[in-house]
Amino acid sequence: MKCDELLAMLNDYVDGDLEPGVCEELRQHLVGCNPCQVVVDNIRKTITLYKAGQPYELPIEFRQRLHQALRERWRQTHPDCSPQP
Repeated sequence: MKCDELLAMLNDYVDGDLEPGVCEELRQHLVGCNPCQVVVDNIRKTITLYKAGQPYELPIEFRQRLHQALRERWRQTHPDCSPQP
């Protein structure tokens, strides 16, 4: 199995929706591929955090930068919706 094949099946793998033979191929690939291991581990951790439902307070500076970036992106992609001066 190649990395791009693994990535194409990643959602089904994490959800447990792959056939056992395909899962075994994927596991064998993960044993020898650190970049794919990192991707799968990050997705699993993200799902675990999401399911736990615990809010995570972002540092104020990060939150402000994030909001500014989102506002700027909104203005770029929706120029007709931007407030008029």
